Amino acid sequence: MQSYDVAIIGGGPSGATAACELAERGLSVLLIDRDGRIKPCGGAVPPILLREFDIPDALLECRVTSARMVSPAEERVDMDIGGFVGMVDRGKFDPWLRERAEAAGATRVTAHFEEISRDENDGLLVHYREDGKNGELRTISARAVIGADGAASKVRKQVFDKQEKMKHVFAYHEIVRSPEGRTPEFDPERCDVYYQGIVSPDFYGWVFPHGDCTSVGAGSAVKGFSLRKAVKRMRDNSGLDDNQVVRCEGAPLPLKPLKRWDNGRDVVLVGDAAGAVAPSSGEGIYYAMCSGRHAADAVAEFCETGDARVLKQVRKRFMKAHGRIFLILRIMQHYWYRNEVRREKFVKICRDPDVQRLTWEAYMNKKLVRAKPTTHLRIFFKDLAHLVGFNPQ
Repeated sequence: MQSYDVAIIGGGPSGATAACELAERGLSVLLIDRDGRIKPCGGAVPPILLREFDIPDALLECRVTSARMVSPAEERVDMDIGGFVGMVDRGKFDPWLRERAEAAGATRVTAHFEEISRDENDGLLVHYREDGKNGELRTISARAVIGADGAASKVRKQVFDKQEKMKHVFAYHEIVRSPEGRTPEFDPERCDVYYQGIVSPDFYGWVFPHGDCTSVGAGSAVKGFSLRKAVKRMRDNSGLDDNQVVRCEGAPLPLKPLKRWDNGRDVVLVGDAAGAVAPSSGEGIYYAMCSGRHAADAVAEFCETGDARVLKQVRKRFMKAHGRIFLILRIMQHYWYRNEVRREKFVKICRDPDVQRLTWEAYMNKKLVRAKPTTHLRIFFKDLAHLVGFNPQ
């Protein structure tokens, strides 16, 4: 039986990041990931991600410089980003991250994770079936396990005795061929976001360009709501109704971090498995990679000291860095996405230049922007005016 310092279940941005950073520190790492799995994702990444995680520009399918918000009444508000948002294709981005982890020294295996058990000394055993090996069950031992296997995490279900209910929406998107150049309905350098109940009664829909292709998707937690019809509606509105569909994907998308990410012994969750996804926007790539980095730090310390208490630092450090933003976004989603009247007002607020500037600066740098007190006061009174029904100019 082979032994590793760390076994990582799931090779998305969180798992691959943790694998790379642990391998760079000299720990033996086994990265287990399924073949051909691509998460439905708009693919937006802020510039800070490229800097913090040393991502080459070559992985960007395009750079988006503007966004368009579409209200229930079909009112369109164009927003200048004041920089750019990078767009990646998860079908290319995730494999590159896994290859980087392997180049750093991690052992990669394409397999289906089966279960975690314990040996006679209470040590961790990880069981998986490697693809292309006639389904043979293999077993390795590990000092620690990182569960990076998505919102429906098998690691979480097996290891955590008391299951915390994960709040999520179901996301679905279609990757379609992009038109050549600009059209009256489509701009290859603009993200379109639909705040319409007919597209999503409790979330939103998106049309995000990826260079040669475009992601058209939506999310909702309402049972029975047809996301396929919502995507078709947005494709029609964007002039993409006759464009070739390259692939379709769907998966649950968590919208609130779990209260506990570790088992107090030797297992820790990251990424979607831990709920490390921004409320309101559903943005997950940057936060997944941040959680993977925090996990690498804590697990490396655990392997050195044997002190399981350090594993609690993964969630603690993540929430210290991003908890305030998550709280604000959760409040926004709870209030503004509730009905058509509020969605209409929300889109109108997006016309405000101060709101646009502070929003995009916060997004691109992943921290709340300190502005002049008068600016915040002005935004507050404009928001208040919208709430009471007065439309300020």
